[in-house]
Amino acid sequence: MPRTAIVTDTTACVPPDRVERLGIEVVPVQLVFEDRTYRDGIDITPSEFYNLLRQARKMPTSSTSSPEPYLEAFRRAGGRASGILCLTEPSRFSAMFRSARVAADIAATELVQVKIEVMECTTAAAGQGLVALAAAQEAAADRPLEDVMVTARKVMSRVHLFAALDTLQYLVRSGRVPQAAALVNSILSIKPVFTLIDSEAHTVALPRSMKSAMDRIVKLMEPMKGQTLHVAVMHADVPALARTLKQRISSKFNCRDIYITEFTPVMGVHTGPGLVGVAFYGEEPAPGDTRASL
Repeated sequence: MPRTAIVTDTTACVPPDRVERLGIEVVPVQLVFEDRTYRDGIDITPSEFYNLLRQARKMPTSSTSSPEPYLEAFRRAGGRASGILCLTEPSRFSAMFRSARVAADIAATELVQVKIEVMECTTAAAGQGLVALAAAQEAAADRPLEDVMVTARKVMSRVHLFAALDTLQYLVRSGRVPQAAALVNSILSIKPVFTLIDSEAHTVALPRSMKSAMDRIVKLMEPMKGQTLHVAVMHADVPALARTLKQRISSKFNCRDIYITEFTPVMGVHTGPGLVGVAFYGEEPAPGDTRASL
């Protein structure tokens, strides 16, 4: 039985087989769609969600996470470990970090022999998933909570994320960008590529096709050549594009681990279907190693 357990949520886009293999506790985020509430990954799959989103007259929303699902996850994890690390997406994106902290305070009165730490990620989606997986692998090696937290912070500082949007239509409908931006997007057929830096989204390229967008993403990864990479290719209901991107990355870079995962509907509410992207990090160089990094 490992000394440390990992808790995260469905926004981390961790594939179910890896969740099961590493014993990660995953809190389902709630989605509200036409007055009906769904638990992400339990009551609705990403593919089902994006099919509904294409037909929706009213934009769905993600429900503010309450402390209770985190408390339940802490209770389950506390039954098998003396330490728990909970990883949430950036607090600027949602209230999940705050909910997890409240749950940790409540759990401390019940699980008096268990230490719980809640860590806010500076990355998101599959980037958060890579951090959770690295932490879970460290925990599986029977490392104490303090060591697992060090690993999570190191990986978090090395994770990069790039993604391309097929349309700005959903960002406009959610009020995230002005209508004028969508008009330009429609006229020029722009497929913006963005990245996350310290929880802030930044546009890095404005190609005019998804093929060009994937070309740009692969080019942005070029400084990582020579490093050993851990890679998560994510997509919002475009599995063929994801497979193509995975094949291109696999053929060009030294990947110790690479997998495809579905982009969380919680963020897909705003980006819409068609998104394709990648999160990755290079293994920490040995002392004296001067290999390049982004």
